[in-house]
Amino acid sequence: MMRKFVAQKIDDEGVAEEITLDILWAAYKSLPSFRHGSSELSFVYSIAKHKIIDYYRKKKLKTILFSINPMFEEVADQALNPERDVLKNELKAEIKKTLKELNEGYGKILRLKYIDGLKIRAIAKKLKLSIKAVESRLIRAKKQFKNNFNYVKKAT
Repeated sequence: MMRKFVAQKIDDEGVAEEITLDILWAAYKSLPSFRHGSSELSFVYSIAKHKIIDYYRKKKLKTILFSINPMFEEVADQALNPERDVLKNELKAEIKKTLKELNEGYGKILRLKYIDGLKIRAIAKKLKLSIKAVESRLIRAKKQFKNNFNYVKKAT
């Protein structure tokens, strides 16, 4: 029953299965704090709704962070509807904080690529590096950014 509910909301079978397991695990862990103000089924469905919202929030944030879409504001507006302004400000603050924490010029290379919208060749020329060196640093910078980025971790 829960698996079917999740599958109706998420069309990727593997992800739906994983989220269903997360929901059941979260419900099990939350049982001691369950106050019986509603039925157990309502309690579990409430957890399910939050897990599904978290999934889509993470998915949208990742899309926004690593897209080269010039319509960033429009995508962000659609992705973050009612809580848009608060979440956008939190997101921007966390991105800035994370970029500052990166080492070896990773923040700079990510800014040039994703904020300034420069092509790899232009970044290489600006930083006086080879194209391969820029590509390699960009891969490492993305990985370090992903590891340091706390906004997505907070949502789980």
